Amino acid sequence: MPATAPAARVRVPGVNPTRLQDPALLADVTALARRAGDVILDIYRTDFGVRGKADASPVTEADERAEALIVPALRALAPEVPIVAEEAVAAGDVPTVGEWFWLVDPLDGTKEFVSRNGEFTVNIALVHRGTPVLGVVLAPALGRLWAGVVGQGAWVEDGAGRRAIRCRAVPAEGLTVVASRSHGDAAALDAFLAGRRVAALANAGSSLKLCLIAAGEADLYPRLGRTMDWDIAAGHAVLAAAGGRVDTLAGVPLGYGKPGFENPHFAACGAAA
Repeated sequence: MPATAPAARVRVPGVNPTRLQDPALLADVTALARRAGDVILDIYRTDFGVRGKADASPVTEADERAEALIVPALRALAPEVPIVAEEAVAAGDVPTVGEWFWLVDPLDGTKEFVSRNGEFTVNIALVHRGTPVLGVVLAPALGRLWAGVVGQGAWVEDGAGRRAIRCRAVPAEGLTVVASRSHGDAAALDAFLAGRRVAALANAGSSLKLCLIAAGEADLYPRLGRTMDWDIAAGHAVLAAAGGRVDTLAGVPLGYGKPGFENPHFAACGAAA
């Protein structure tokens, strides 16, 4: 990875002061995501059950077991850094976040997991002052992992090995737009895209959409529906490390640690989109 930008030389509570500028931190989180992915795939191969949470969203044993693995490991890695994890919050365990905190979605895209289309991910992000600065997104069923640290760059690892990724300039033929596979409002999307030159529209599950933009495989992801901080923080970090951005529809950078952890509508894009 390239040398860390000065802004990344910061002290993380519970972590050696040089850890953020040391690839070892990202390596530790990457290895943890892969361990969680193995747990998820073990359950994916079985006839698992599905339950509903209080907000009517689905949850499975895979969500719970992956989170039970990730949270203690992050706590051991950085004991003083609060951890906001989806299933814990659903159970009423809502920590007070500070300057630094982790955001964890142990299984983003549970609907994709249940439908067995492979488009689900493990998301782990480190947030500093409301901005995701480190992110790992693993799609275990697809065999792809995206990771990045803002100021250091981003990469993807798959069957072809590991390679650096960067957002692309929008092609002359127009935008490739990605939209949610399981959540979406076609009329709202059409209205948002009116006046834009669109070459292709594709659907993808979970935080894969942010990673596709980071990898230069797409250009724009408008999200015109409900999401939570943990759904997108890791993908946001990867995208930012690759030169992209995530803004609210008012053009303000999307921040994290909001009351209730619920996001407004937003648009993710490459730097030139």
